Amino acid sequence: MCYYFRQKRVEVGSVGKKLIVVESPAKAKTIQNFLGEEFQVIATKGHIRDLPEKRFGIRIENGHFYPQYQITKNHREIVKQLREAVKGAEKIYIATDEDREGEAIGFHILEVLGKRPEEVDRIVFHEITPKAIERALANPRRLDLNRVDAQQARRLLDRIVGYKLSPLLAKKIKKGLSAGRVQSATLKLVVDREREIQQFKSRPYYTIEGKFKGVEGKLVKWGGKELEKFSIGSKEEARGIVERLKELSYQIGGEEKREQVVKAPPPFMTSTLQQTASTELRFSPRRTMELAQRLYEGVPTPIGEVGVITYMRTDSLHIAPEAREEAIQFIRERFGEEYLEPKEFKVKGKRAQEAHEAIRPTHIELTPEQLKGYLEEEEWKLYNLIFRRFIASQMKGARFASHSIYIDSDQEGAQFKLHGRKLLFDGFYKIYGKPAEEVVLPPFQLGEKVPIEEVKYTQHFTKPPDRYTEAGLIKKMEELGIGRPSTYAPTITLLKKRGYINLKKRAIHPTEEAFKVIGLLEEHFPDIVDSKFTANMEEMLDQVATGREDWQEVLRNFYFPFEEQLKRKEKEIPSQKVEIPIGERCPECGGELVIRDGKYGKFIGCSNFPNCRYRRSLRQKEVKKLEGVKCPKCGGELVVRHSKKGEFLGCSNYPKCRFIAPFSVVEESCNSCGGELVNREGELKCLRCEPEVLEQVLKEERKKAPGKN
Repeated sequence: MCYYFRQKRVEVGSVGKKLIVVESPAKAKTIQNFLGEEFQVIATKGHIRDLPEKRFGIRIENGHFYPQYQITKNHREIVKQLREAVKGAEKIYIATDEDREGEAIGFHILEVLGKRPEEVDRIVFHEITPKAIERALANPRRLDLNRVDAQQARRLLDRIVGYKLSPLLAKKIKKGLSAGRVQSATLKLVVDREREIQQFKSRPYYTIEGKFKGVEGKLVKWGGKELEKFSIGSKEEARGIVERLKELSYQIGGEEKREQVVKAPPPFMTSTLQQTASTELRFSPRRTMELAQRLYEGVPTPIGEVGVITYMRTDSLHIAPEAREEAIQFIRERFGEEYLEPKEFKVKGKRAQEAHEAIRPTHIELTPEQLKGYLEEEEWKLYNLIFRRFIASQMKGARFASHSIYIDSDQEGAQFKLHGRKLLFDGFYKIYGKPAEEVVLPPFQLGEKVPIEEVKYTQHFTKPPDRYTEAGLIKKMEELGIGRPSTYAPTITLLKKRGYINLKKRAIHPTEEAFKVIGLLEEHFPDIVDSKFTANMEEMLDQVATGREDWQEVLRNFYFPFEEQLKRKEKEIPSQKVEIPIGERCPECGGELVIRDGKYGKFIGCSNFPNCRYRRSLRQKEVKKLEGVKCPKCGGELVVRHSKKGEFLGCSNYPKCRFIAPFSVVEESCNSCGGELVNREGELKCLRCEPEVLEQVLKEERKKAPGKN
């Protein structure tokens, strides 16, 4: 018998229904399109089982940890569908992603179906194309239980830290706060950077520039000595040097010529894709991964619906030999042999946990130009970036001629340096983008007398370190080994949702709660916020994934010391809750009313709590219009509303129009138009200047409930 790919006929062994289980509906749809009717492809929509939401969910007996998994509410129907499908299936394939999460999803599928690992084939692929699916079906393996153990260890460690520490933070600081193994170590990076900025004291320094033959150069020597950054420390000194330089005579004292090569960049892995997309496309890491997921799982193309990039959660720079050959042929045909330089890349100090490839296009013939009109705008921009980077990685570096001229004055031991750069060969820039602008120096002769046309000094001030951007924070997490490719973007998203960070002009600002939480953890639970401890834990999980460490031993070594520390510290840590009297008496018991911090912000409550539970909102209850901002659904005015869960935007035409946006209005105003700024998952936006933000919310709303729009 055989089944059919849209473009290729592939032989298989025996007759019968075959079931393929994946985790994503989009992935399922694409694969189903490749296969004939003998196959049924079902998506689990992520993990079908997890630890319970409202209890610890880990039974600990005799030093062993037993996770008490439950089928999640929104997966009960899917499990029912899987059980029905299995009854008529001749063969079952687990085709979830080839990483620890994918392996664990496969494990949970076997558990709910009552199947042993040896009864089910595990197939893996790094791209969703007919060829890749064919190869996977021809080379099945068994479920990797070491990877499953590594994922379980990570999940239980995160549950232990979050479930045990979060109630302590709520009790001592404020309700709604949380801690996490990766989350807290990452937040400490942000808080530490903010502390550096707050403690920084600016220092002035001066530079001097002179112009010769229309080209400006920098004074690099004075009095025969090399000038350092703070050599000229006062305005008076700088002014005096400038006046003296005007009086001197100058000649060409020397020149320096050399060739510089800018090497082609490697193809993308998860972290570098997120960083580059943030810098060049202004996409948040979360948005980048959402778009990459679509490109991987399947999008419309001239050859049908296929995945156009390889798997996007990877810390590998490996390229499959056949993909490299395709890139070589593409470069040879498009740009010529002189641009070609095939190469392999390796990650220094590699901690890659899976045998993935780098992120690359799956079909070289599907150029960005050919996908215009097939992909949505943001999808196309990201694909274009990935495509160009991959091709560039197999091209020669760019060559520049670097030219420096030194202009001297013997009278005061003064020397100026003029620097130029000229492009000799564009190399990988041919496809990847334009290099920096050239600076061409005019002709000079050694010993030639040259008059100084202009001389000036410039005052500078030392600057504090920059706040992290999302891309910069991911780069730091990667450097320190905090988390793995699959956790970078979700960690930052979680910090936004918890109210620990806000984004202002793309820079990450920690909130007051962030300082309080990190301060408490630093003093009483230093390991939880120590990047080295977190990185070492990641290394231990890697050891579990390769079978060199026992996952139960890893849990024991962490849990029991942590539990003892927690019991001791709960008594030692003083409450940091602040209650501010407002000068009013409680209408129910006569006690003093105070301002308190709650899970959803500040509120007014009775000081006799919990004996008296009177409370009211700190904010005014009347609805406030958001001037100049229209509802994207009906065109009505948007207004600020309040609920038990906090502030949100709603349409003034309610209940006829039920559009809502989960934004809260902040006190700051937009620099461009003066309108109100709103907070969306920690990022500040002006809805007057950026109405597309509301369109995106409406788009998301329609995807969730298409029948209601």
